[in-house]
Amino acid sequence: MTVAYSRPVIAAPRVEEVLAALRARGLRVSSARRLVVEALFAAGGPVSALDIAGGLDGRLTCVDAASVYANLETFEQLGLVTHVHVGHGPGLYALADRVARHYVCCEHCGALRALPATVLAGVRAAIREATGYQARFTHFPIMGLCPGCQAESSPHA
Repeated sequence: MTVAYSRPVIAAPRVEEVLAALRARGLRVSSARRLVVEALFAAGGPVSALDIAGGLDGRLTCVDAASVYANLETFEQLGLVTHVHVGHGPGLYALADRVARHYVCCEHCGALRALPATVLAGVRAAIREATGYQARFTHFPIMGLCPGCQAESSPHA
């Protein structure tokens, strides 16, 4: 079971700093590793492993999917990457220091929105009061209908 939220985050704002952090941890920087890191920066937010392997729709060089998955797992163990599961789709990966840690997702259109933790503080407090659990929306987002899909499904629309 992945417990990514409890790992220390590697804060590296540029590709070369991430690669230096990998070397400092004894990892070789292969061309596949470099391409995965570059794709994470280029994506600018959560992206699937298969999108990375496909070169982000032609923006980057394609990489073997098995290499992408292996590198993402290594990066997550190091605290460089986090992932979120959205509905029945694939896990989405992003650089740990570049994304909000909490998410909401539309169950109709699939829109994923990253939020600062403070936005959901009241929701977490209500869950804790009702159940005793400390809720986290880092690995699995809150699912619901976005404003656009609510408007489309409204009987007045």
